[in-house]
Amino acid sequence: MEINPNSHQPTGSTSPSSTLGNIQRPGEYLRQIRIAQKKELEEIASVLNMPVKTLTALEQDEYTALPEATFIKGYYRAYAKCLNADASAIIQRFDEIYANDTGLKASHALNNSPIKTMGKLAGSKSVRNRKWLKRLVILAVVLLLGWLAVMAVQNWSSSSSKDDVDIPKITNSDIEILPMANTSVASGDQLVLNFSRPTSINIVDATGKVLATGRQASTLNLSGESPFQIRLDDATAVTLSLNQEQISLRPYTVNGKAEFRLSR
Repeated sequence: MEINPNSHQPTGSTSPSSTLGNIQRPGEYLRQIRIAQKKELEEIASVLNMPVKTLTALEQDEYTALPEATFIKGYYRAYAKCLNADASAIIQRFDEIYANDTGLKASHALNNSPIKTMGKLAGSKSVRNRKWLKRLVILAVVLLLGWLAVMAVQNWSSSSSKDDVDIPKITNSDIEILPMANTSVASGDQLVLNFSRPTSINIVDATGKVLATGRQASTLNLSGESPFQIRLDDATAVTLSLNQEQISLRPYTVNGKAEFRLSR
């Protein structure tokens, strides 16, 4: 029979009491139950995954060789559960004798334990959520800036291309094309056009020669072979003669414009 020097029970007893005695210590109580159940200390240590040294200290109630009270209570509960013993009575007796044995309160671990309540950890869910939200906002801003930069480059490229190929529209009022024939040419039929205001004309003779085209404002003396193909954008602004014979444009004018063939 094993003998614990801390035991206050008669050494001749081999049957442990079903309850914790008034002066019996928790470790001695568990040791007696283990012996009564014919279980070796190594067997309990294997089941609880606990060092034999720790279990020995528990059975001998050597609290100075064990961690803080919080851990000792946990050891007692596990040991009692393994032996089907009453853990609540063991913990109550431990609270009564721990301060006397160590000079510390059984609750001192709440202040001195390295395992303390630190508030929200840096990796807590709320902090992680804020970090992810911040990252998403930064990503959205970067994407927006990238999109704006791409659009700016595209607009600049489009504007540059348009400037390169855009040719200003030229209207009849912007140019004046001189006649292809003048008074120095004496051969052929003679056309004379006088203008009261600028207007666009186009005159081609029988050979396909363009005698005059574009916007004209001054008197034209033209020479070519009839018949002439004549187009006047404003016939009311023009007087015309062929071979010194005045030609009336009224029969050829529609909505102010005249387009006709003229022969001698």
